[in-house]
Amino acid sequence: MFFTDRKKHRYESMSHFSYLPEFVKELKKLIKKYRSLEQDLRELEQIITKVPTGVGKNFTIIHRHKQVEIVKTRLACASLKARSMRVIYAYHQDLSIFKYMELYFKGKKENEDRQRIKEYLKNF
Repeated sequence: MFFTDRKKHRYESMSHFSYLPEFVKELKKLIKKYRSLEQDLRELEQIITKVPTGVGKNFTIIHRHKQVEIVKTRLACASLKARSMRVIYAYHQDLSIFKYMELYFKGKKENEDRQRIKEYLKNF
């Protein structure tokens, strides 16, 4: 399986990526339906490693703080042949660390989980 709660993602130690447990749960569910999701996320990681908050209309900063920015991005999913997948992640500028927070299909869910973001920032 791509993710487990105990194991780190195979690229995590190299790229400074980590995941909220809720994200892992969402990913496990969605990867069964959208087989390209693992590769799609790797491609996203390559982009945001170079430009952490992204460029263009596919990236939106939804919260900005001194040390962390919460970014919402449209993920190009090859299985969907569209940008209907959304990824919410936190970028910690001082540590150059990315924390995946939420993953959802736009057709099933309209907006990001604001409560999850608030909880994350409160614990930060």
